[in-house]
Order: sequence, then C-alpha cells, then structure tokens
Amino acid sequence: SKLARVVESVARRPQVQERMTEEIANLMVTELDAKGVAVVVEGEHTCMTIRGVRKPGSRCITSAIKGLFRANQSSRSEVLQLIYGDRR
Repeated sequence: SKLARVVESVARRPQVQERMTEEIANLMVTELDAKGVAVVVEGEHTCMTIRGVRKPGSRCITSAIKGLFRANQSSRSEVLQLIYGDRR
C-alpha cells in the first residue's frame, strides 16, 4: 500500500509520464536505499483517446531502471521480461 501511496502522491501533480516514472524510481532509490529499482508505468492518455487521433485503448508505457538493474544486462532483461511478459 505504501508504493501505491507514493505513486498517487507523485501522479497528483501535473507532469509528463516520463518525468513521473523517473521521479518514482528516484524516490524508491533514495528513500529505501535500494540497490536496484525498475519502475514501469502504463497509462491511457485522454488526449489520445477522446481528442486528436481518437484511438481508444492507446497506451503509453514508460520505464525507469536504476542501480543494479541498469548495470547488469542479464538482470535488466530478466526484470523487464517479468514485468512485460509477452506484451513487448
């Protein structure tokens, strides 16, 4: 529930999804003193679904990878495979 509160707190402020993803990852690293963090945010943006291109179901996925997961390619690949599964 604490992670959900962090996301809720960061997402409350107007900002771009990429910056929000980075901010969540940075908070986890600094507050938890984590050796590695992987954050993936998937969002459906109303600017794409109700105006402009009008493509319902259009989703944007952003990720931020810090620490051990960034340095070690096999760990990074494993984490991303666990997160994304066959969606990529």
